[in-house]
Amino acid sequence: MAAAHEPEVIRDKAAMRAWARRRRAEGKAVALVPTMGFLHDGHLSLVSAAAASAGGKPVAVVVSIYVNPSQFAPTEDLATYPSDLAGDIRKLAATAAVAAVFCPPDLYARPDAGAESASCLEETGGAYGHETWIRVEHLEKGMCGSSRPVFFRGVATVVAKLFNIVEPDVVVFGKKDYQQWRVICRMVRDLDFAIEIIGSEIVREADGLAMSSRNVHLSHEEREKALSISRSLVKARTAALNGNTHSQQIKYQMVQTLTEAGGQVDYVETVEQESLVPLERIDRPAVICVAAWFGKVRLIDNVEIQAPS
Repeated sequence: MAAAHEPEVIRDKAAMRAWARRRRAEGKAVALVPTMGFLHDGHLSLVSAAAASAGGKPVAVVVSIYVNPSQFAPTEDLATYPSDLAGDIRKLAATAAVAAVFCPPDLYARPDAGAESASCLEETGGAYGHETWIRVEHLEKGMCGSSRPVFFRGVATVVAKLFNIVEPDVVVFGKKDYQQWRVICRMVRDLDFAIEIIGSEIVREADGLAMSSRNVHLSHEEREKALSISRSLVKARTAALNGNTHSQQIKYQMVQTLTEAGGQVDYVETVEQESLVPLERIDRPAVICVAAWFGKVRLIDNVEIQAPS
């Protein structure tokens, strides 16, 4: 029996579902924080938001740790994605807010054990392998969806599976993955999941770099150069609030800043906050989203802007 401050580690799907139903029978709300592990303070801020999510009602917080292979294309970094399960559990135990950690070995139906290392799982369809996918057809297009065409299919599908297993009342996502957060919000609305989705603000290092599990792969020099992302976003937000609301001008200036810093820009887009429709001008609530490579590491960040008065 685990000590009271230590989260219960659950690996089996049926056991996880039964655990959550017992907590609900006790009168508690179940709050889920989905992660891919290698936890940092940004993840722990999501745990804090989850623990405070029920407005005074007792909350049982579940953190899932699962590196989802279906959101990686074959050329992406599934094999090198950082992992430290023992360290993650120690960090969660130290918060005293997490009741359970769900870390399943696999969440997909596979035709044979040899497919376990597959990235986007294309080859597992047929022969009784996994072939059911969820697409959020409009919101998954553009931005990360353009350069990572299997990403949101994989995210939406595995998150829906987590919802069906954990049956949470509340789920907390970080806004750093802005498009992902909006995709999940739309999926929940469209498929009638009885779940409240909370978007938690970006947590940054002291120098402004958005916290990310991938930051560990940056060299010291690359990390210094990557600070151009957050700095360019701050400048863009300030310019927009001071009247420079033309999206193309904002994009040009940001691309120039990131390129001069040594980054390879994937995209810079100014979009409406909920629909993610590209905006020519910031005349309504908007978000500037950016993705850029520094060395072999792809980083994303964003800043929300309310329309200037």
